[in-house]
Amino acid sequence: MIKKDTTKRRLRIKKTVRKRIFGSVERPRFTVFRSLNEIYGQIIDDVSGKTLVSLSSNAKELKEEVAAVKTKVAKSSLVGKLLAKKAIEKNISSVVFDRNGYLYHGRVKAFADGAREGGLKF
Repeated sequence: MIKKDTTKRRLRIKKTVRKRIFGSVERPRFTVFRSLNEIYGQIIDDVSGKTLVSLSSNAKELKEEVAAVKTKVAKSSLVGKLLAKKAIEKNISSVVFDRNGYLYHGRVKAFADGAREGGLKF
């Protein structure tokens, strides 16, 4: 039986997605990274190469909220909402979503839907 290497597959998909997606000053790139237990999000201006806003599920300021949530999907949705609130405070309302090679399903979809509920447009 042939073993599929999912990391190589994801990186190949990521490369093709990043050819088309580019964050500007008006619409920065909103990227997601998921590990086995945590989820991370960043809003990046690709013109200057700087991260404007970032948040993860293991941040100190989210410790109580994340502890109250039971599932990883619910945790992703919560982090997406709070990242959107931080972005709105910095006058970022419209972004380009970069799924980072992951399928738009499960935790990645919950993260994006949470950010939409928080007020981001993409």
